[in-house]
Amino acid sequence: MSNLIQKYNVAGPRYTSYPTVPYWKNESFTSDAWTQTLQQSFKETNATEGISLYIHLPFCESLCTFCGCNKRITKNHGVEIPYLQSVLKEWQLYRALFNEKPIIKELHLGGGTPTFFSAENLKSLLDGIFEHSIKADGAELSFEGHPNNTTEAHLHMLASLGFNRVSFGVQDYNETVQKAIHRIQPFENVKKATENSRKAGYTSVGHDIIFGLPFQKKEHIIHTIERTKVLMPDRIAFYSYAHVPWIKGNGQRGFKEADLPTASEKREQYEIGKQMLLEAGYVEIGMDHFALKTDSLYKAVENKTIHRNFMGYTASKTQAMIGLGVSAISDSWYSFAQNVKTVEAYQKQVEEGKIPVFKGHILTQEDLTIRKHILNLMCKLTTTWSKEQGWFAELADVLINLKEMEADGLLHIERNALHITEKGRPFVRNACMAFDLLLQRKQPDTQLFSMTV
Repeated sequence: MSNLIQKYNVAGPRYTSYPTVPYWKNESFTSDAWTQTLQQSFKETNATEGISLYIHLPFCESLCTFCGCNKRITKNHGVEIPYLQSVLKEWQLYRALFNEKPIIKELHLGGGTPTFFSAENLKSLLDGIFEHSIKADGAELSFEGHPNNTTEAHLHMLASLGFNRVSFGVQDYNETVQKAIHRIQPFENVKKATENSRKAGYTSVGHDIIFGLPFQKKEHIIHTIERTKVLMPDRIAFYSYAHVPWIKGNGQRGFKEADLPTASEKREQYEIGKQMLLEAGYVEIGMDHFALKTDSLYKAVENKTIHRNFMGYTASKTQAMIGLGVSAISDSWYSFAQNVKTVEAYQKQVEEGKIPVFKGHILTQEDLTIRKHILNLMCKLTTTWSKEQGWFAELADVLINLKEMEADGLLHIERNALHITEKGRPFVRNACMAFDLLLQRKQPDTQLFSMTV
């Protein structure tokens, strides 16, 4: 395995979208084109599958140096109400595009730290969102919680509105690692937050665990997984730390490069953690995710409804996803759009009655075909094609480029299908990169992505 890691450990996308953001054709993107494709998608699918909402809440009281999210560090909670008012105004701008009430099938509060906001203010936001929309039967409503500041008031208020899933950022329980990433949270805090969530009625409690962090050793991974098994969260995201200081600036320079594990050490951390999770009864899903068989994500795999978008893996698909808030990304299936990245610019544009997107991409027919293949590989570890569907001009070249991965036992190519093997799971991003025609046609001059291993 170490030879394969060395061979395939290259910079590559995580494929929460295709085309990936660095390959968006922003020069041909317009706000009008974005809203037209969203209206088209809404007409096609609102009545049958509804829409998804992602709401970005960017504020945090302190900086975690592992974080690659768009955030604003402040202890001034006076920012809460003005920001939430802007989010509701943006939602009004989107609602005005539709001739019927949106059916919300999925809603996720991300950040930043959503629980930076008081329970009362979050209730005002969500009441405003739901006032002129329809909450779908069985809607999956979720939020990211910080174990140190998610209160029982947060949990009970959100549960009363139908929230049924919460994920807590654990990262690692070792104090040295926690100090390096500036995220100090004892096991007792995670335990309390997890138990309170279950008491409040949440049917899916998730933990995020990261390997490859500064000063992290395999012993730390073992300890963290052992602690995790005490609580048995329903869902676990176990993923590699993405060291991209050239993108995120000083936030990821609180330690030296030499403090990071090597690629082979990272893969050992992952393999040890994965084996422990499998032995504990978790099932590996897609890339970097594990779930108990009682969790909705596992059931989505069984029902073949699992989907992947800018929110990561989701238990169901909606064609339209609207991102509200600073830097949020939206997806109509036919196009992507991203909001402006500063709070001030975001609030100014919303106050002026403008949907605050500043860049995006309108997908071509080729893009749509490739997107389906990459989505199939990321979600189902297999994809198929025929002359009628899924075929594209460069397919033969893509399959030739994948022959080496096949020879290494990482995938299997049939006449009209490709399957990732169990051995190939850690390298699924590499397989997707072969299908990524935009990446193949123009390799980046500088490193744009994190390493695949």
